[in-house]
Amino acid sequence: MKIELNFKSGKPAYVQIVEQIKYAAASGLLQPGEALPGIRPLSERLCVNRNTVLRAYSELENEGVVEKITGVGCIITENSSPLKKSVRTQLLTEAINAALVQAYQMRVTEDEFLTLAKKRAQAFYASESAPNKDQT
Repeated sequence: MKIELNFKSGKPAYVQIVEQIKYAAASGLLQPGEALPGIRPLSERLCVNRNTVLRAYSELENEGVVEKITGVGCIITENSSPLKKSVRTQLLTEAINAALVQAYQMRVTEDEFLTLAKKRAQAFYASESAPNKDQT
């Protein structure tokens, strides 16, 4: 699983971690019983304090998305039901709308926006499938 933080978003890092793990569980990218990355390795990779990851994992546990198992770590629970496609589409639409508003305010044309979005998507998916990459 690939987790990326945007420190310029104004959204706390732990919230970004929670959201990305919830979406991954909802989409099926993370399966029930699958272990999350360890707190220390994930905090080092994301360049955040271990308490940030611990807080995210605790919130996920409180919401029933993960379960902490001694000696194993945090695993995705069986009852972390997938979001319906319509809900996923709505969440993605909201994110795209926010990016469009920002692009409009910066006077980025539609063609420039679409070209940039396509380049970013290609770079993201290329890094996602690259061999020997850390996928956490």
